[in-house]
Amino acid sequence: MRSPSSTQPPYRHKLTGEQLSGFFRSIRDEGVPLDSLAFLCIGTDRSTGDSLGPLLGTFLEEAGYAPIVGTLSRPCDGSNMEARLAELPQDRIVIAIDACLGKPVSVGYFQVANQPLEPGKSVGKRLPAVGHYSIAAIVNVDGPKKYWILQNTSLHQVVRMAKEIAGALMEVFPPAAPRS
Repeated sequence: MRSPSSTQPPYRHKLTGEQLSGFFRSIRDEGVPLDSLAFLCIGTDRSTGDSLGPLLGTFLEEAGYAPIVGTLSRPCDGSNMEARLAELPQDRIVIAIDACLGKPVSVGYFQVANQPLEPGKSVGKRLPAVGHYSIAAIVNVDGPKKYWILQNTSLHQVVRMAKEIAGALMEVFPPAAPRS
């Protein structure tokens, strides 16, 4: 994967859904056009809290974005991540998106960065760091039984957050043409 020509130092910011378009604008303002982007939407359709990535991937695919790795019909999760990463075009700037757990005051916020995402970290999995840019959606409160928490996360919260990401992306990088 080629690296973006970022003049900014590494950063991580916690944003609301309304602020996400600013994150996408900063990527665009670095000279990254839509046709240079790829989307890695991490998660599984078998756990409510971890379904944000596949939901978002499906929303983006239906809107006409490509390439996308990770949808409801073909999730990208810990069991197949390395194989699915090979599907990403090497010449694209990758935005990696995943759900995560956090502090009670952070639920509903997005942790964005111009750095790779570390998927599975909150549940103790060792997976490769992915993406040039990343978005971690804080879908629920962290605690000792992480898989149980993810399984019992509000679907409404997850869908709302996936729609916020999709809406912000569409505002800044409108899709070329929707697929039928």
